[in-house]
Amino acid sequence: MINYLDCKNDIDDKKLQEVANIIKQGGIVVFPTETVYGIGTNGLDSKAITKLYEVKQRPLNKPISLLVSSLEMVRAVTENISDMEYKIMETFFPGPLTIILKKNNCVPNNLTNNTNTVGIRMPDNIIARKLIEYANVPIATPSANISGKPSGTNIQDIIKDFGDKVDYYINGGPSKLGIGSTIVKIDGDKPVILRHGSISEEEINKILR
Repeated sequence: MINYLDCKNDIDDKKLQEVANIIKQGGIVVFPTETVYGIGTNGLDSKAITKLYEVKQRPLNKPISLLVSSLEMVRAVTENISDMEYKIMETFFPGPLTIILKKNNCVPNNLTNNTNTVGIRMPDNIIARKLIEYANVPIATPSANISGKPSGTNIQDIIKDFGDKVDYYINGGPSKLGIGSTIVKIDGDKPVILRHGSISEEEINKILR
């Protein structure tokens, strides 16, 4: 059975809270962001993260990023954030940018392939942000596609991929941007782009000058 919530025209906050609780309990949910659809679970639950890798058929050596709803949530899962990293987040959050930060011990090692860093993004999509707020945990979220396939931007195509392996699908309409987020890491005193997206290297360098 496919559990499905249509939020294209109106957000049912009560229902969204129920879906957020599914995430908090380790369930897997597909939901919209402004880049592409994400498939997510409780980012602090190592068993749920293992299940997410299995459902997505994602290689275990590919880390998964966390989606957050506030800078307070960023601080809860990371440490030693530099002024430069804060500047990037304050400028581009919420938005299509993922920043690599030093993780703290509450972040499961299987999320990050046993490295000491984690990707952090605050999505510029009200459904996604409400879902994170209601769950009250960061959501481990890769793109909603079987690994190796194109990123999911349409809910019907995503349902064909995952079927009943997902606990809930939230339809927010077609993705606004349709490409993944820019991924940036601060190396020494300069930003390094690990994946190009809709925020350019020039835009990032400009705010750091």
